[in-house]
Amino acid sequence: MTANPLTSAPAAAAAASTPKAAAATPENPSGVLGQNDFLKLMIAQLQAQNPLEPGNANEYVNELAQFTQVEQTTNLANASELSGAVQLIGHTVTYNDPAGSLTTGKVQSVQSSASGTTVTVEGVGGVKLTSITEVD
Repeated sequence: MTANPLTSAPAAAAAASTPKAAAATPENPSGVLGQNDFLKLMIAQLQAQNPLEPGNANEYVNELAQFTQVEQTTNLANASELSGAVQLIGHTVTYNDPAGSLTTGKVQSVQSSASGTTVTVEGVGGVKLTSITEVD
């Protein structure tokens, strides 16, 4: 089979002129998909399906229910982690600092972000709960 020179030449020229930096920039740099992203994917899948061979509607409902359950479980775990961290305020903790040595201090505050829950110990912020080894 031979390539059509009228269609392949412009495509090759466009591919050659496309900068690689623009193609390498991810739309979702954190790689986290939320419920809205899941719904967008599901709608795109429904729009692209063959009308003569439609997908099973029960499968879509089951997938959505499972996704919602996982999301709610994650929210519950995050709330539990935050609650546990708040209970540390005013307590003295020992934790592994970034250099790897044990440091002791009093928890002053708690921070919660998309990357997780951290505490501030004696003015040192960003102490992960997983680095705490002892609570007094």
